[in-house]
Amino acid sequence: MFKDGSDSATTKLNPLVRQILSHSPNKLRFTAELNLFTREHMLKSEDEVKLNIERAANILEQADCLIIAAGAGMGVDSGLPDFRGKEGFWKAYPALKEAGIEFSSIAAPQSFISNPPRAWGFYGHRLALYRNTIPHDGFRILKKWADNLDFGYSIFTSNVDGQFQKAGFDSQRIVECHGSIHHLQCMDTCRSAIWEATDFEPLVDETKCELMNASPTCPHCGSTARPNILMFNDWNWIEDRTEQQQLRQQLFWSKVKRPLVIEMGAGTQIPSVRHFSHRIIHEYNGRLIRINPTDSKVPTPMDIGLQMGALEALRLIDAELMSR
Repeated sequence: MFKDGSDSATTKLNPLVRQILSHSPNKLRFTAELNLFTREHMLKSEDEVKLNIERAANILEQADCLIIAAGAGMGVDSGLPDFRGKEGFWKAYPALKEAGIEFSSIAAPQSFISNPPRAWGFYGHRLALYRNTIPHDGFRILKKWADNLDFGYSIFTSNVDGQFQKAGFDSQRIVECHGSIHHLQCMDTCRSAIWEATDFEPLVDETKCELMNASPTCPHCGSTARPNILMFNDWNWIEDRTEQQQLRQQLFWSKVKRPLVIEMGAGTQIPSVRHFSHRIIHEYNGRLIRINPTDSKVPTPMDIGLQMGALEALRLIDAELMSR
């Protein structure tokens, strides 16, 4: 059965360490035996990674389309924060840590009512950050692979950053299941209009996480505008744009026969992307390569888990393909 490599070295080491200790009262001897075991374990892990990289390359060569599924971890190699845990979020936004504001509180429609400058300070900073971020080389690798497959690619992402579009992927082949920070809607939902945020240039005081210039407004009623993003406790998100994306993707699926899902940086706390990947496996006879540095467990022995970051894994698979 396929081993997904999700157990840490520490977890595997502990019982053997105890065994070595019980037979090695001499400290120097214990150290030597432990070092020997560690080297053997590292070699075994390296062999396992190499085998899984080869398997990943094999199923990629057999696929007729690439289904790219991406969570927040996909952007880490581009230098973007993934807000993993409360401390990770506060590290990116120390002003909010000082105020005791967690991600789920600022990333909510209520924040635009209770403190609009701070809400737009947070989202305005992110908008500028995403605009200025260059997608890492893994995006290029994915597109190169997909361009050589019969049906190309389709993308499903929970990221609102627009990095796939920036990397040259066709916007008509992308589903942004949580919306996009590059699009706006009316806070009062005076109508179901969604428009691009192109004309909004946020000026943010990062020490206070506050917007210093005027926030965007609805062109129809003049009320405050907000990002067209699905937030926490959000009952007014206008999902028309995302629904249109999903309809286009459904048409795409009707054509393919051997879809391969490459899932990167998708966590379990908000499992939208993981649920999508499993749906492709079960409903469309797909295969899965799950790339995640902390939880790479896969649902079936036919799938492959790579416990590493997205860019590292993509480069290793690409090197394997190039060597053939």
